[in-house]
Amino acid sequence: MDSNEHEGAVPGPRTPGIAGLSTPYRVVAALALGAVAVAACWHLGMVFLHVAPSNTIGKRHAQAVDDWIYPEFEQNWKLFAPNPLQQNIAVQARAQVRTAGGDLVTTGWRDLSAEDAAAIRHNPLPSHTQQNELRRAWDFFTGSHDEDNKADGERGALSEAYLQRIAVRRLAPGHPGDVLVRVQLRSATTAVPAPAWSTEETDTQTYYRELPWWTV
Repeated sequence: MDSNEHEGAVPGPRTPGIAGLSTPYRVVAALALGAVAVAACWHLGMVFLHVAPSNTIGKRHAQAVDDWIYPEFEQNWKLFAPNPLQQNIAVQARAQVRTAGGDLVTTGWRDLSAEDAAAIRHNPLPSHTQQNELRRAWDFFTGSHDEDNKADGERGALSEAYLQRIAVRRLAPGHPGDVLVRVQLRSATTAVPAPAWSTEETDTQTYYRELPWWTV
């Protein structure tokens, strides 16, 4: 073959990226990428523990987390907002009923939340109403009222009417001639106990918040 043909030959394309490097350089590049990945995971883990809600791992390694975060990586925002609920809140209701004979009877408290939970349990397609209606109504009320159950805005009256309608529908008298006169609701709040392996002490006593009687 003529030597001129060799001189005019076009070299083949080079392999792009790390694969195109020689073996020693590939080893160095792989180690560098591995170190960067480990450092990134470590940093993200520390930031996560710093901004996450209070938890066992964060408490155990609080000093290490603070030493890594402050002052360069301090965060003034919350990754999770609002914080995960750590209480069981049940909405209960009772009624005053005027019987066909003229007597005024006060019923016992009915756990409406427990009834919704029972309807959802083992149901592959629970209704949106059973899952959310009562919970959202209670959240609406507490978000528009102070601790003394007084409305703190224009939406207070609307939230009361909404919650009252739910109670009236649930507590409708089952006997002919009986008339629903008034309804009352309350919440029963119980903190979720700490796991057995945790040293945290939790007050698991149930606390009640009673609303006033509402005339139907």
